[in-house]
Amino acid sequence: MPCAVIGADQRLAALNPAAERLFGGAVLGRHYAAVFRQPALLDRIETVMQTRVPAQARHIASGEARERLYDVSITPLDAGMGTILAFDDVTALEEAGEMRSEFVANVSHELRTPLTAISGFVETLRGPARDDAAAREHFLKIMESETRRMHRLVDDLLSLAKVEDTEGLRPTEQQDVAELLLNAALNLQGQADDRLVQLHVRGCDAPVMAPADPDQLTQVFTNLIENAIKYGGSGGEVTVTLSQVQHDPRLRGPGLIVAVTDKGEGIDERHLGRLTERFYRVDDHRSRGMGGTGLGLAIVKHIVNRHRGRLRIESTPGQGSTFSVALPTR
Repeated sequence: MPCAVIGADQRLAALNPAAERLFGGAVLGRHYAAVFRQPALLDRIETVMQTRVPAQARHIASGEARERLYDVSITPLDAGMGTILAFDDVTALEEAGEMRSEFVANVSHELRTPLTAISGFVETLRGPARDDAAAREHFLKIMESETRRMHRLVDDLLSLAKVEDTEGLRPTEQQDVAELLLNAALNLQGQADDRLVQLHVRGCDAPVMAPADPDQLTQVFTNLIENAIKYGGSGGEVTVTLSQVQHDPRLRGPGLIVAVTDKGEGIDERHLGRLTERFYRVDDHRSRGMGGTGLGLAIVKHIVNRHRGRLRIESTPGQGSTFSVALPTR
C-alpha cells in the first residue's frame, strides 16, 4: 500500500517503495500541493492539518494503461510531527460495483420488455378484445411466448450464478467427452431438421476421456451447436468435430478440441471480442426473436474457464463461423 508522510513544513518527508512507484522518488522535499494536485484531496489534507482529526479522501492516478482509484486515509501524527497518507487501491472494487449495477440494469431491461407486453395484452383482453375470439387466441400465443422467454432468462441467470460459484473448483472425475458431445448433437437433431440444416458429427467413434463436469460440458456443447443451427444455419450445414492433440500451447499440455463450424452469414470482426459479455448480442432483434437471452456464451466462457480450457471464436462475414473449445485431458 502506498504511504507518504508530509512533514510539519508541509513538504513530503518520506515515501515507501509503493508510493515512490506511484508518484516518483523525485517528489521528496516538494510541497504536498505540488505532488497531489487534486483539489478535493488537497482540501481534505489542509482540513486534517488544521483540525488534527483523521479524514478520508479520493485520489485518481492516471497511469499508462488505465486510471486507478484510491481511498486515501489522512491521519495526523502526534506532537505536530506532520501527516501520514495511506493510499488503498479500490479500483477493482469500484469496477465490480459498476459491473453489478450494469448487470442489474440489463436484467431489469430484459424482464421489463416481456412484462410490458404481457401487461398490455392483459388490458386489451379485458377491454376491446374481450369478445374477439381470434384476437384473444393471437394475444394468448404472444403472452405464452413472452412468458417462456422470461423462464429462459431466469433459468440462464440461475445457471450463470451456479457456474460462477463453482468456477474455482476444477472437475477431477474422468468423463467420456465423445459421448457427451454425441448426445448433445443427437438431442438437437430435431431442431436441425426443422431448419433444414445438415448436422454432421465427427471424431466421436471412440471414447475420449478428460476431467469434466458432464452436465456443464453438455450445456456448453448444446449451446454452441444450437447457436450454430439458429444463427449459422442459413448455410444449410453445421459440422461438429472432436479431435485430440498431443500438445496445445494454450493448455500447456495434451488436450482435446471441440469445434462447431457453420457456413452461415458469419460475424463481423468488431463483435468477436464481446460475444461472451453478458447480454451482448450482434443482432438484438434477431436474437430475441429466436429466444436468445444474451447469456449463453457468457455461461460457456465460465464453464470452459472452470475446466481450465480455452474458448476461441473465428468468423469471416459471408463464410461462416467456428466456435472451438480446447480442454486439457489431464
